[in-house]
Amino acid sequence: MLYQPFYCEENVFHLAREPQLAGRPREVVFISNAERSCPMWHQRAAVRPGWPILWDYHVVLLCAEPWEIWDPDTTLGFPAPAAEYLRRSFRDGLGEDLAPRFRVVEAGVFAATFASDRAHMRASSGRYKKAPPPWPAIGEPGAEPNLMRFVDMEAPFHGEVLDLRGLLGHIADA
Repeated sequence: MLYQPFYCEENVFHLAREPQLAGRPREVVFISNAERSCPMWHQRAAVRPGWPILWDYHVVLLCAEPWEIWDPDTTLGFPAPAAEYLRRSFRDGLGEDLAPRFRVVEAGVFAATFASDRAHMRASSGRYKKAPPPWPAIGEPGAEPNLMRFVDMEAPFHGEVLDLRGLLGHIADA
């Protein structure tokens, strides 16, 4: 499995194409909110165990039958049962500004349309804030980068945007 810390969208892009997952329904889930400040618990990048990390966005893979979350950055197991992962990773009562929103995109649609030039990981000096993956940036040559369109939970784009209750309902109803 290809993995580079802090490049969750690229990790999930490759993970969604893993042969071991072929034949299973797969959805890419972008996690963010209007403030781009979403607390998540049980993440390896947290400063201390048991503390949340504030992600501007995070991306995981949701696989069906049974529903599991594949998140290489979690400490909850890989994969983790989806409902358990969601209940333990997010907290109620944080206020609307910190509440997570989820853009759920069929994995095939994501794979066919995603493009990133990694500009979001560059400082104003042009240097990377975090080391980039050793593989090439994802997307057709000359494709317009669209990562932030997936992350934007307000503007229409691919997939469906849900709140936590809606995502729990999505995995319960499927």
